[in-house]
Amino acid sequence: MVKNALGLIEVVGLAAGMEAADAAIKAANVELLGYELTKGGGMVVIKLCGDVGAVKAAVDAGAAAASKVNKVFSTHVIPRPHHELGAIVITKETVGRKQADPAPVEASPQCEQSAPAETVTLVEPESTVQAEESPDIEPAAEAEIKEEPVLTVNPAEICNLCGDPACSRKKGDPRVTCIHYDKNKEDE
Repeated sequence: MVKNALGLIEVVGLAAGMEAADAAIKAANVELLGYELTKGGGMVVIKLCGDVGAVKAAVDAGAAAASKVNKVFSTHVIPRPHHELGAIVITKETVGRKQADPAPVEASPQCEQSAPAETVTLVEPESTVQAEESPDIEPAAEAEIKEEPVLTVNPAEICNLCGDPACSRKKGDPRVTCIHYDKNKEDE
């Protein structure tokens, strides 16, 4: 089942557009494709993508926030857009779009929903601790104590239910995707 959707919020004025984009991104787990200015009229179109429910919630929140700043002209959510709409949605006029590679790549309004690789950072020890030399210690007994690099995982990419770095679920995903969901369900 394809879970992607395209959300559009059309407002009057760039300030209202920025307010709509900010509220939409904060309200749900969606990706901001960018915004596009119209030729005349001072209108701005904010383009979002993500899961259908998340995009609907984001568009509603963005429209409510933008209506406090200026007029919201229209909003629309397209669930499961056809892949050929990519050329219309992501154009050279879209501000904030990701730069394409030099090789021709087919643009698609759908977000890639592959399992993201966890960001793992190696923390190198600042220095190694060496045993102090003393006349009582034989040269063969001297040893260097080295600290192992510590693996740290970005807290935003750890499941907020179980806290297990091996869990592929991240904050905002459904609870059933947690590898410890059955255990947590029994505890409640």
